[in-house]
Amino acid sequence: MAQAGAGESQGPLAQFMIQKIIPLKVGGVDVSFTNSSLAMVAAVVLVSCFLVFSMRRGALVPGRWQIVAEMSYEFIANMIRDNVGQEGRRYFPFIFTLFMFVFAGNIIGMIPYSFTFTSHIAVTFGLAIVVFIGVTLIGFIKNGVKFFGFFLPHGVPWFLAWLIIPIEILSYLSRPVSLSLRLFANMTAGHTMMKVFAGFIFLLGVAGVAPLIMVVALTGLELIIAFLQAYVFTILTCVYLNDALHMH
Repeated sequence: MAQAGAGESQGPLAQFMIQKIIPLKVGGVDVSFTNSSLAMVAAVVLVSCFLVFSMRRGALVPGRWQIVAEMSYEFIANMIRDNVGQEGRRYFPFIFTLFMFVFAGNIIGMIPYSFTFTSHIAVTFGLAIVVFIGVTLIGFIKNGVKFFGFFLPHGVPWFLAWLIIPIEILSYLSRPVSLSLRLFANMTAGHTMMKVFAGFIFLLGVAGVAPLIMVVALTGLELIIAFLQAYVFTILTCVYLNDALHMH
């Protein structure tokens, strides 16, 4: 991996650089444990600890953390019910895990000197392609060859099939691209902007009050975006799942 120069290491994009923590190669393939890997492990541990410890008592009168955990369950359950229907309940564990993982990754990236793995297209595309392949398999398992009818919506005249089918196929294949780019672009742009304004604070000294206020405002905005992007990623997964289960 190329090493960054002194000037580059202080730039606003330096926070997105992959750094090896434990160099490792298996069969000539680089499988090193990196800062991105560490952030993902931290996200899994954070979510797991939150859910385990908040629900370990299961009190009839819930405490604060139990209320938050139950609200998280209810939030995703309602999302699935509204967008997929009762048939989508069996996919609750995956969709809930997906939301919590993306949301935790976004929040961890807000911590100074941490790493935002959702700001890397390789990670977001990996998540999106898993959703895409999974939904496609579910569509074929549920509908068989009838799933190909998804590419010719009901009511379309037969003489327009030659035009509509390629458009529908292209639209379907672009799903993982748009799903991954949306999350990647928003997290990268937001963190870059925060880094730029934070740099002005130190450069301007006493006059850096204005950029400091801007950084505080951007931090609040980024927290909202962290939730919204996890929500959008998850709800689009539900929409795609609904298409696979119920066709047009």
